Amino acid sequence: MTIKLSALAEKLGLAYTGADREIAGVNTLEKAGPGDLSFLVNPKYLHQLETTKAGCVLTSGHYADRVPCALVSENVYMDLARVVNVFARPQGCLTGVHTLAFVHPDADVADSATVYPFAFVGAGAVVGPDTVIFAGAYVGEGSVIGEGCILYPNCVVMGGLTLGDHVILQPGAVLGGDGYGYAQTPFGHMKIPQIGTVVVENDVEIGSNSAIDRAALDTTRIGRGTKIDNLVQIGHNVEIGEHCLIIGQTGIGGSSVIGNGVVLAGQTGVPDNVRIGDGAMVAAQSGILGDVEPGSRLAGSPAIPAKAYFKAVGVCTPKLPELFKRVKKLEKELADLKMASGGSDE
Repeated sequence: MTIKLSALAEKLGLAYTGADREIAGVNTLEKAGPGDLSFLVNPKYLHQLETTKAGCVLTSGHYADRVPCALVSENVYMDLARVVNVFARPQGCLTGVHTLAFVHPDADVADSATVYPFAFVGAGAVVGPDTVIFAGAYVGEGSVIGEGCILYPNCVVMGGLTLGDHVILQPGAVLGGDGYGYAQTPFGHMKIPQIGTVVVENDVEIGSNSAIDRAALDTTRIGRGTKIDNLVQIGHNVEIGEHCLIIGQTGIGGSSVIGNGVVLAGQTGVPDNVRIGDGAMVAAQSGILGDVEPGSRLAGSPAIPAKAYFKAVGVCTPKLPELFKRVKKLEKELADLKMASGGSDE
């Protein structure tokens, strides 16, 4: 598709400088052509404004005069997302319920929903308007899928779960598998049935091959607007608040409670029964040991205040080789003194 720059600016509520022109796509400053709109988010790429071939550059007013044509923004990163949404093409090519899909006679699928071949919708399930269920996806009995959701190929929504509106499950996401619960007995590990549910609120996105376990007795809950990356494990009875960011390979143990607006960077480990307060941010590869106060900034394993951690790593760690040499030298001098004094430790 192409769109006039003037029409794009009007659609986004932005001003532009330079001549009007056709915009056919979005690309980086380095790779954009005359028909593309590019962008400057990070000032470290400022030098590329001199060489870019982009027909127009989305940038702040500070740099608009450095290019022949600019789309002027006060929040470039946010408006870049809006621009890309204009040009984004949704996945898929079908509408309606395909004859090769299995939809149980007792399921309620909205007329405007789409169900691809080889998808499964179980008895008593409800699928809301404009929801798309791709090939190989499984919606278990009694589950409720809201309006405008997307379940990409091979997603699993086990029975009795609830998804709000505009939820996105990336390929291979699994919701409602049994939580990890076993009783130790003289005869081995006895499985504890997991009979709770999972509730995913509106506008949540869950990444590929992530797993959100069914609660043991009550509810595993993912709050509104939270975004979960690929390869994340969320244990049974976990409660995650609104607008959190849970980054790849993070693991959250059972019954932990995560507040609103929390950021857990990649490979963060959270044990069972921990509370993390609103607005806390945890750096990548951190290991949480206990409750985290609201607004905390933590890093390291075990996690400590981020300033102390980065000071230790950035300032002290590079000095360790020299410190080691000095200690070895002092040990040798001490040994020499002992020898000179007849070998006595006194």
